[in-house]
Amino acid sequence: MGQRLLRRRHEMPFGASLSPDGGVRFRLWAPGARRVDLVLRSSVAAEMIPMQPRDGGWYECDADEARAGQRYAFLIDGRIEVPDPASRFNPDDVHGPSAVIDPHAYGWRDADWRGRPWHEAVIYELHVGTFTATGTFAAAIDRLDDLVEVGVTAVELMPVADFPGQRNWGYDGVLLFAPDAAYGTPDDLKAFIDAAHARQLMVLLDVVYNHFGPDGNYLHTYAGAFFDGLRQTPWGAAPNFDAVSGRTVRDFYIHNALFWLTEYHLDGLRLDAVHAIADDSRPDIVEELARAVHDGPGRHRHVHLVLENDRNQARYLPRGAAGRPLIATAQWNDDVHHAAHVLATGERDGYYADYADHPIWFLGRSLAEGFGFQGEPSPYRGGAARGEPSAHLPPAAFVNFLQTHDQVGNRAFGERIQHIANQNALEALTCCILLAPAPPMLFMGEEFAASSPFLYFCDFHGELAEAVTRGRRAEFGRFERFSEESAQSCIPDPNDSETFERSRLDWSERTRMPHARWLALYRSLLHLRRERLGPYLAGASVGGFHVLAPGRLAVNWPLGDGAHLHMLANLSAEPAMRDPLPPGKIVYSSHPATDQLEPWSVRVSLEEHDE
Repeated sequence: MGQRLLRRRHEMPFGASLSPDGGVRFRLWAPGARRVDLVLRSSVAAEMIPMQPRDGGWYECDADEARAGQRYAFLIDGRIEVPDPASRFNPDDVHGPSAVIDPHAYGWRDADWRGRPWHEAVIYELHVGTFTATGTFAAAIDRLDDLVEVGVTAVELMPVADFPGQRNWGYDGVLLFAPDAAYGTPDDLKAFIDAAHARQLMVLLDVVYNHFGPDGNYLHTYAGAFFDGLRQTPWGAAPNFDAVSGRTVRDFYIHNALFWLTEYHLDGLRLDAVHAIADDSRPDIVEELARAVHDGPGRHRHVHLVLENDRNQARYLPRGAAGRPLIATAQWNDDVHHAAHVLATGERDGYYADYADHPIWFLGRSLAEGFGFQGEPSPYRGGAARGEPSAHLPPAAFVNFLQTHDQVGNRAFGERIQHIANQNALEALTCCILLAPAPPMLFMGEEFAASSPFLYFCDFHGELAEAVTRGRRAEFGRFERFSEESAQSCIPDPNDSETFERSRLDWSERTRMPHARWLALYRSLLHLRRERLGPYLAGASVGGFHVLAPGRLAVNWPLGDGAHLHMLANLSAEPAMRDPLPPGKIVYSSHPATDQLEPWSVRVSLEEHDE
């Protein structure tokens, strides 16, 4: 008997929808337009079909002759053709026509997949375009076994929504339902997710709901009410979530989330920079979106929402019965990163200044209680209070890491932490992150200390390209080493294709030193996490921490089944007298046991219920 194949489709109130009896229904919200025509394109001609106005600024029409694969666009007021903002695929980039896609064309092979519980998460953030030599969804499949072998259980894709040009981090996306054609087709992305599920890997997608990119967003042309004219994000006009027209805007994003989770069977979403979402309504868009996810695909399988939120708002992370997330599953924990970065590199510029005087205390608090800043004043932010109390939340509410695309790529030369850190310090901090109860995250190539940088790159043209290049270099002008224009000119040009090419991983490094040694360390630590700690992580709760003396940190966490996890670390370059060892069996020790703690040493023990 052959394998049962599933067909998946998310119904939406906009865009192009294949009709069961043939043809396609097209719908567009264009409250600023006086007239909208559908333009159906073939290899020889274009047919124009008037769309009928409906209440609330909607236009629609049924095209019996339209078929899957056909190109189409909307003609606004007889003067400008625009792609579908809900396009499922734009083969000719963001300014070209959209393509009608049949979601049922792909047969899924993961009928039994129900996801994985969050306490099992070991996340691997990757950029599709630089993850492999060819930078496609299909090529990425060939590396999934390598991730499984190292101990990864979840892949987090940087945004794949269609962006202008052939290369981009993804945060300049303008067609939020369409995977970028530079990476492959919608079916190619589905095949990647299917292949990941076959290997018991979750797949999460980074989505951007706080702004659109600067090139290729035509909504301003015919739906100005989509944006708030009074509020801006750091990257452009803010979506208008809380005005009279906000219902349509909210539905657009909620359907986008449900679309990715349903039609692409993703296991979760990472919501970019929710602190930059302008929305004073209650429930706000994050809360309403989470409710739709929990009441929809989350009813039948594990579905996870992860936030990036510079405000450290614990109110998005509450737990209900049996520890079930009521809104978001977890948040990226920048405080862990910043404190660890100061310890590993000694850098104190910018936001690192907030952690520079007491990095071990901040690391301990962040590992034990979640946020390092829980309402205290932030000198970097002019003394403004930052954060909310988080010590009531379990470790699973936070994602800890030593690197991300931001923390690497927002450096002038894209240096990974292995390029700039004290290697002994970095090894100790790696142990702390991978063996703490909170789900850890790796940035692609981190596990083998990749030599390639991860630079900021894009593919704009004309005046916009020049402005982005100038702006990128000017950003670093406040740093002393880049105060001179000649020094700024050395910063790689984001629009130069070579900047992108330099950011590709070289997988052959994994077998050479020192890369092989780092890979062996990551494999070993993640094996210990899975085999020794894994059975108890579902019940992990808030921990306690003590800075015992300069350089020494002790953290302990209650786990499930009455177990306790203990971590003792000397995070300094000087040996320290050893306090009595914490109870339990040694899970990991970076150095042989002596009467002192060696510099940059970590010891982790597990106290089980029967001990």
